[in-house]
Amino acid sequence: MKLTTLCYIEHDEKFLMLHRVKKENDVNKDKWIGIGGKFEFGESPEDCLIREAQEEIGITLNDYKLRGVITFIFNDEEAEYMFLYTAKENIKNLPDCNEGILEWVPKNEIENLNIWQGDKIFLKLLTENAPFFSLKLKYHWDNLVSAVLDGKILPI
Repeated sequence: MKLTTLCYIEHDEKFLMLHRVKKENDVNKDKWIGIGGKFEFGESPEDCLIREAQEEIGITLNDYKLRGVITFIFNDEEAEYMFLYTAKENIKNLPDCNEGILEWVPKNEIENLNIWQGDKIFLKLLTENAPFFSLKLKYHWDNLVSAVLDGKILPI
């Protein structure tokens, strides 16, 4: 099973977004996402989150919150379980990132970016400050074919 973290850092009604344009063979190529990545051996979700923040943007996160768990199914492959976080940080000088370009984006403009269809669902939940949730997203290539929020099927 694949285990990952994803974090949306917030400041002044904006999320720090990463435009994934630098890595080769990247499933997120040209998409906008938060920061995060795959667990390393022996890591907890928090260990992974803190390490990835340090590696990708050079900061130590102190004020973060686990907001939900996302189950991704791509093309009937093995499931990926992603621990979704938000954090509060004011990063004035955005560093260079080896995975793409970092940019502060107003929350109300994120839906206009090239993001995964399922990301729109959980970003809306984050923006609305929804309580902890479980979301299952099933994709066939780039197409979202089903979404289930806390056991209830969502229209897509």
